[in-house]
Amino acid sequence: MKPKLNKLLRKGKAFFLAYDQGLEHGPTDFNDKNADPNYIIDIAKKGKYTGVVFQKGIAEKYNKEIKKSKVPLILKLNGKTNLVKGDPISTQLSTVEEAHKLGASAVGYTIYLGSIHESEMLQEFEKIQRKAHKRGLPVIAWIYPRGKSIKGKSERELMAYSARTGLELGADIIKIRYNGSPKDLKWAVKNAGKTKIVIAGGIKKSESLLLKQTKEIVQAGAIGLAIGRNIWQSKKPLEITRKVQKIIWK
Repeated sequence: MKPKLNKLLRKGKAFFLAYDQGLEHGPTDFNDKNADPNYIIDIAKKGKYTGVVFQKGIAEKYNKEIKKSKVPLILKLNGKTNLVKGDPISTQLSTVEEAHKLGASAVGYTIYLGSIHESEMLQEFEKIQRKAHKRGLPVIAWIYPRGKSIKGKSERELMAYSARTGLELGADIIKIRYNGSPKDLKWAVKNAGKTKIVIAGGIKKSESLLLKQTKEIVQAGAIGLAIGRNIWQSKKPLEITRKVQKIIWK
């Protein structure tokens, strides 16, 4: 069955609100407001995001609120904490079947390219991609180069390799990190072929830098951003949302 990407896009562009950081980074990212998933769901709804990213637990316990918001759910199927050091591995924690039951519009999976555990994640992704496509669910691949083997490699090469890997694996959307070079990003987008690229928001940065990079990202051919901390750590999340959206849907 052909993946239904139209649910995640508006005029061919995407703006996802990411909130999988609680598992990945721990509660250090949160304050009294944004520790509450309802606060994030409210931002996603009022900000008219084209998708919101949650891990299984939040997607289950706040499913009623998510469905009421009418913001498409992207269920993250794997994850890890930041407590274990060394070459990273992120294995499956939830299934395509669970995503379907929760009403998800897409599933996401992280691959740490270059990790000594890379092959295990690639194999898991292949199974997920096949099952998801049978149900018409798009698959978003978070592809981040990590591990000892990437030392000395150029950021341009690694960004393009991440994009190409997503294409070769059959991802529908690839989420990669932007290295700050529009020229390098254009090359990465070229390597992704018909697979669409969204850029990770990353750590909290100044508003001016965020807006500058958003312009570069769109001009380079990416379809948008999957952004978290730069929105829900902001004192005015809906204001910054509107400014970023104005650039994406210009």
